[in-house]
Amino acid sequence: MIWRYPYNPRFFSSCLQPHLGRWKTATRLAGYRTLAQVLDASQTFDSHNPKIIDVTGTVRTVRKQKKIAFAAIGDGSTIRLLQVVLEPAHAEGLHTGTAVQITGEWTPSPGKEQSHELKAQSVRITGSVDPERYPLQKKYHTPEYLRTIPHLRLRTPFNALLTRLRSETEYWLHDFFHRHDFVKVQPPIITSSDCEGAGEVFTLAAKPPPPPFGQGGTEKRATTQSFFRSAKYLTVSSQLHLEAYIPEHHGVWTLSPTFRAEKSDTPRHLSEFSMLEVEMRTEDLDDVMDLTENMIRTLVDKLRQSKLGQELLRFYELGGIDRNTEGIATGEKIRNRWECLVGQPWRRITYKQALEKLQTAAAAGQAEFQSKPTWYDGFHLEHEKFIAAEFGQGSPVFVTDYPVEIKPFYMLPSETALRSFSDPNPRVACFDLLMPEVCEVAGGSLREHRLSQLVEAMSLHGLNKPQQHSTLAWYLELRQHGSVPHGGFGLGLDRVLGYLAGVPNIRDIVAFPRYYGTCEC
Repeated sequence: MIWRYPYNPRFFSSCLQPHLGRWKTATRLAGYRTLAQVLDASQTFDSHNPKIIDVTGTVRTVRKQKKIAFAAIGDGSTIRLLQVVLEPAHAEGLHTGTAVQITGEWTPSPGKEQSHELKAQSVRITGSVDPERYPLQKKYHTPEYLRTIPHLRLRTPFNALLTRLRSETEYWLHDFFHRHDFVKVQPPIITSSDCEGAGEVFTLAAKPPPPPFGQGGTEKRATTQSFFRSAKYLTVSSQLHLEAYIPEHHGVWTLSPTFRAEKSDTPRHLSEFSMLEVEMRTEDLDDVMDLTENMIRTLVDKLRQSKLGQELLRFYELGGIDRNTEGIATGEKIRNRWECLVGQPWRRITYKQALEKLQTAAAAGQAEFQSKPTWYDGFHLEHEKFIAAEFGQGSPVFVTDYPVEIKPFYMLPSETALRSFSDPNPRVACFDLLMPEVCEVAGGSLREHRLSQLVEAMSLHGLNKPQQHSTLAWYLELRQHGSVPHGGFGLGLDRVLGYLAGVPNIRDIVAFPRYYGTCEC
């Protein structure tokens, strides 16, 4: 005889209750948008309660076996990789560079290289690639090769790290100036004058309209004059426009694109770069140098304490330097750079002191220079490197009081020149900031705020032609209608970022570098 028990929910529940703890129910988690969030939160997950999560990213590597497959998934939020364990069917169509969305169970990993791994339950390819043609394979790519594909090199982990470094840096700069009551302004990119007076400007021209249908190209071509009535240029500096704010504001700053038509094919120069410029009310050049130094120190200190900074050091410790920065830096060297920047106060020397040191070293055979250092020729790169190494000892150096002949017209004479009417070597109240290896990263000065002296300085610099006076008439009116003592500085942000990140070539720190002969996309 077969006994049949009637169905009783309470009976089955009471029988199964002691055993329910043996079966773990996975909990679905939401709210994790990046792999960095998932990997950071994994330390707080309960290992006895698996989680179901959804992740999106790009396949860095994939290893397929007969019964199982492994994929390393990454995204721009971190250089760390998330390991995914897949069934062979789920791994079909996965290659390096494939964009995926994966749902799976986040569980502790038996491996030593990661604490957790994702056991995939479903895989959706959101962006496929042709493995035969995809240019970013799992192999060594030289910086020179990556520069030929700037639109694609942004997908590499190191370049994604540099993108986040720039983003965080701009945030820290905003915070620094906000706390010091400086006002962020947006000066124009199209200008009517060459601020630096070097003539290395891009002239703006309007593209002519297409000819009417059925007619040839015989119409008169549009020119700069026909659009703006006179020649206009892409800005080489926003300083002159920043000065217009000073009668009303204590201090202003901007971070803007800047352009130089300089045919320099070096690792230090670009035709388009980011310039941080500051203008402030002051009568003391030391105030301007103090602000410059405190700003950079704060920036470096923020980097040292951030997760981003630790990831950057970890990248070098894992040997990433061989693949991305031409083997110049190491993790320990980068860490020492940061320590030197926030350590002892930065030296401040005069142009005369630096020149005498150069000449003494050359005469004693302690250094050899291709260009002989002289008063009126300024310092070349080889001179700046010697000065930075000799006076800085790993820290930056301020060089002040340059000859008036080699600096722009708008700089105020130095205190010595103001006190003496017979100074055989007149100087201006200015500085260049020299950083080890990269040399000049910033320059600043007090501005000539007196009208008659400014007009005289323009004449001495050859800016006395009627056309030049007309393009700077608005600048002269800033003095004519009342001005105040002020000064400021400009800093090449890309050079500073390259130094902090251990990237020796400025073309590798900028996403889409423009330099002489190159502007592909």
